[in-house]
Parts: sequence; C-alpha cells; structure tokens
Amino acid sequence: MVYPMNKTIYWSLLAHEDWNLYMAATSEGLCYVGSLNQPVEELMAWAGSRFPGSLLVEEDTVLQPYAKELIEYFQGERIHFTLPVDFHGTAFQMAVWNALYNIPYGETQSYSDIANAIHKPSSVRAVGAAIGANPILVTIPCHRVIGKNGALTGYRGGLDMKVKLLQLEKNRTRQSVRL
Repeated sequence: MVYPMNKTIYWSLLAHEDWNLYMAATSEGLCYVGSLNQPVEELMAWAGSRFPGSLLVEEDTVLQPYAKELIEYFQGERIHFTLPVDFHGTAFQMAVWNALYNIPYGETQSYSDIANAIHKPSSVRAVGAAIGANPILVTIPCHRVIGKNGALTGYRGGLDMKVKLLQLEKNRTRQSVRL
C-alpha cells in the first residue's frame, strides 16, 4: 500500500465534556479521529506510518469545522457528517469503509453483513481487519459493527468508547421517536 507523502497534516485535541480525542485533517479533509483519552503519541504513530515525511502542525482553526460537527454528534444534534474526508487504504479497505458509511445512525450490522455488502461473503475476517484499520473513528461509523450473535466486539477506540457511542445513538433514536 502506497500512502501519500509530504502532506501537511493539521491536528488538534477535541475536548468536549468527557470526550477527549485527537483529530487531524489535510487540505483534502478529515483524515484521522483517535481513540478516547489517548495521548497524542497515538496520532503521531499513525501519521508516521500512513503519511511518512509529512509535516504535522497543531492548528485548532483548521480543525474547527470538524470539531463542530463531532461536538454536534456528541450532543445528539447531528446524525450525518457533511465535511470531506481524506482516507487512504487498499481497494478492499476502501470498500469496507464505504460500506460502514451506509450503516444508518442508531443501527448496527455484523461483520458478515459488511462482507455481504461488499460482495465478499467469505471475507469476514478480512473485513474485521479492515474495520480495525479505519483511521476516522466516529465519522466512519465502525462502532456500529457488532458480532453476528449481537455481542460487542473489538474496537480500535476501545470497547468503552464503542459502548458510549452506541448508547449515544440509541438514546438519540429514542428521543426522536418521542417527538
């Protein structure tokens, strides 16, 4: 896999209530949303492996539009993200990540569902690996993927973060029904 080189990657810490995570963007769009309460080294390691030779610049202003949409999501005011993303992977990873985009807010699908959606029904384990490599947590909603038996499975951001995101969406979906 060849990753883009020599890009400027702008990054910032999103700190909103009990959500603390690093995010990054290039001039093309959001390229990274990190795990909950992890140090900046998580972002630095990811950037070093995915964008070798790139310049990392801490710049809250560039990330402000992305932070705004994420905060709206965390507050239950947003169910779709509208700003551009800049993610790179193999053709298989890109197919999986695009399938994740199609999982409706407040719903879950299994790894098998994603494998079937990309017309690779026997690739469930590879789907899991591609989901684990998702660079943009929350925005590319890999937290909506669960085991075929309904069990919560691994999540790059940790199971606590996955539970928190699923609960946030479940609560918002219940509120919408009441309105």
